[in-house]
Amino acid sequence: MPGKGRGLGVAAVLVGLLGVVLPLGSLRVRAELVGSSTISSQSMVPTYKAGDGIIFEKVDGGEVRRGDVVLFSAPDRYGFSGNVMQRVVGVGGDEVVCCAGSGTDARITVNGKPLSEPYVELGDVDGVHKTYDVKVPKGRLFLLGDNRANAMDSRFFASDHDGTVAESAVRRRRAAPVAPWPVQQG
Repeated sequence: MPGKGRGLGVAAVLVGLLGVVLPLGSLRVRAELVGSSTISSQSMVPTYKAGDGIIFEKVDGGEVRRGDVVLFSAPDRYGFSGNVMQRVVGVGGDEVVCCAGSGTDARITVNGKPLSEPYVELGDVDGVHKTYDVKVPKGRLFLLGDNRANAMDSRFFASDHDGTVAESAVRRRRAAPVAPWPVQQG
């Protein structure tokens, strides 16, 4: 029976090693799939303010839907290689039009239906009185900031694919339903 005790010892060592290796592997996978960022601009106010922290999940651009908040990279457009955060308003095949109505009664329409946007700063869906009528090509997204008066978004890049961004430029999507948290300055 001396071999039986040795087998149990080997099993205990293996279980112990798995108890250490599996959590470490899980942390590595999680770090690749989920990340955090600190908001650095006012373009998403009132939803997110400069200094807020936010959790993002790694996704393929084809997985995002209208209303999602995404981080994307567009160095040719913005002149830097960092990520930009904006909200998806239109996906491939959508027609996005601004604006039906005027003032605080103005509404962006998507495929002819008024878009409800309670997250928009001061209820101003227009922000800069810039009209547009964009048919979003397949594989592209029409993106807007929530603070329409202070966001350099799809409206300002009409000469570049009608302002749309390639789905492949999307790096991450806001992990719902996580709310922003204030980052402690210190």
